[in-house]
Amino acid sequence: MNVDVILGLQWGDEGKGKIVDYLAPKYDIICRFQGGPNAGHTLNLFGKTIVLHTIPSGIFRPEQINVIGGGVVIDPVTLLKELEVLESFGIDYQNRLLVSKKAHLILPTHRLLDKASEVSKGVAKIGSTLRGIGPTYMDKTGRNGLRAGDLFNENFDKKYKTLKEKHLGILQMYPEMEVDPEEDEKEWFDSLDILRNLHSIDSEYYLNQALDSGKKILAEGAQGSMLDIDFGTYPYVTSSNTISAGVCTGLGISPKKIGEVIGITKAYCTRVGAGPFPTELTDSQGEKLRNKGQEFGATTGRPRRCGWLDIPQLKYTIMINGVTQLAITKIDVLDHFDTFKAGYAYQSDNGETTRLPFDLCSSSLSPKWITFPGWNCDLAQFRKYSELPAETHNYVEFLEKKLELQVRMISTGPGRESLILKQG
Repeated sequence: MNVDVILGLQWGDEGKGKIVDYLAPKYDIICRFQGGPNAGHTLNLFGKTIVLHTIPSGIFRPEQINVIGGGVVIDPVTLLKELEVLESFGIDYQNRLLVSKKAHLILPTHRLLDKASEVSKGVAKIGSTLRGIGPTYMDKTGRNGLRAGDLFNENFDKKYKTLKEKHLGILQMYPEMEVDPEEDEKEWFDSLDILRNLHSIDSEYYLNQALDSGKKILAEGAQGSMLDIDFGTYPYVTSSNTISAGVCTGLGISPKKIGEVIGITKAYCTRVGAGPFPTELTDSQGEKLRNKGQEFGATTGRPRRCGWLDIPQLKYTIMINGVTQLAITKIDVLDHFDTFKAGYAYQSDNGETTRLPFDLCSSSLSPKWITFPGWNCDLAQFRKYSELPAETHNYVEFLEKKLELQVRMISTGPGRESLILKQG
């Protein structure tokens, strides 16, 4: 069997959580392969909005095993709060949530380092979520990190103290920062008992044996492809590989075991924080997209920047991910527009292009637009693709032609039931 992958094709917030929840019953195991509590996967269940930051979005399906992979960084305090949410809904997770021993831990001092680094950048700050993600991955690559498996090592306290002292030494470079790690330390250590009581596994062995025995696995990405540390809008990126290649390093499986790659895109475009955004709208249209789409960060609550869809950007992320299926979310937000647009190319100093430049941050690009008529009706009332208005068909089929990829799913609202499957 192969591992199918779900990932975002833009700057995150594409609606991956809903699609994972919908597809989960078709799989035996759902895995997170990278990122940490900087991600917020939103699900609308039981009449409420639920946000998961670390736990895979398949946890609300009762039969599925959920794995936090080795490429994830875990804040035990955040994880504990998520588990409390599950308990409030009566979700039995104890035998269905497994944690890779190789997943790295976010320390209280990692969060302090994150804040100090961001503050020191002034107007050049990248828009970090201040969750300690970057410093944790830096310790990982610097071979200093603490991993979930270290919780069972008799030298854990010594390792923790060594890493903490290292961080406090670095923080002395930021005299403007008030440093008091003990304020968060007790809560952090208390949460370790919960993490120790979860099932810890050697995930690379577990998942490969599962594949060999015929189990079906779905890998869930966090953030979006344009935030990939190598291929995103550097330096305004996250600290991990958010593209399909990250599945292999985050879970310990070989590239030949990757099956379907399901790319998720909104019907328009958003991003949180600083960084280039070629099709951004800073006018009333952008504000309308934000308000109708409720575009506020699931993790930070910050208002998202909004704009029309960017075709060259999507073709780029489809290429680097090897996307085989496309899902469009939040198309219902366009219900409220008489007309809307998509950028099909860029006008640069060297003429028209459909390629993203090496450094999008320092490039001057103006989108070239195509305008579409709106449908001016509520798409949530429809359950079949054939029932959708002709104007909606026109937009979807334009995207299929431009992206050279078939759309398989169209989300017309936040709930599980608001999802249309498009065949062929």
